[in-house]
Amino acid sequence: MAEMVRPDLFPTLTYERRLWDTGYQRVAGLDEAGRGAWAGPVVAAAVILPPSDPGLTTHLAGVRDSKTLSPARREALLEIIQRHALAWGIGAVPPAGIDELGIVPATRTAMALALQALSPPPDYLLIDHLSLPDLSIPQQGLPKGDAHVLSIAAASIVAKVSRDRLMVDLGDRFPGYGFERHKGYGTAQHQAALTALGPTDIHRLSFAPLLRRMAAADPEGVQ
Repeated sequence: MAEMVRPDLFPTLTYERRLWDTGYQRVAGLDEAGRGAWAGPVVAAAVILPPSDPGLTTHLAGVRDSKTLSPARREALLEIIQRHALAWGIGAVPPAGIDELGIVPATRTAMALALQALSPPPDYLLIDHLSLPDLSIPQQGLPKGDAHVLSIAAASIVAKVSRDRLMVDLGDRFPGYGFERHKGYGTAQHQAALTALGPTDIHRLSFAPLLRRMAAADPEGVQ
């Protein structure tokens, strides 16, 4: 493949068009949300954009890396992406799965589940950072892919909005932790809640910050 698109540009269809021109017609962009959180699932999304839509870049003109967008803007763009995508899918691995597998394998599992949800299935993958070595589908992992590649940026929005909605629901289920606000990341509010209330069933107990807190609370109980 050619060199990476310049990082000061908005996401483009450069990678997708090169693949479309070589015969791949169902190119899926993949990204995840929640990889660094202390609680909640890791969620991945896959988005296939239609090669036959000449107005696609206009329709998706506002799509960016989800981290650069406000929550309201992400919500609005999710509807646009779902309206214009050829297919989109979501996969998630819960905290217990993350503790069992480790965060990187769990992220790969979430991506594989997102791909299984696609109809039609993809014939090429463009993935933010990671590779999926257990899959035989042709693929490329791209550093900062969510900033440069439109299908990956679209997937980042789908994954982020989907996970944020789950964390809002978990905020209702576990009052006092503020999951609806910090979405499970290690903010000062989250740390204060952990000190006062302890971990819940949706915390990632294998993560170092949780292990340190459990060790401090019960030095003989955490190995």
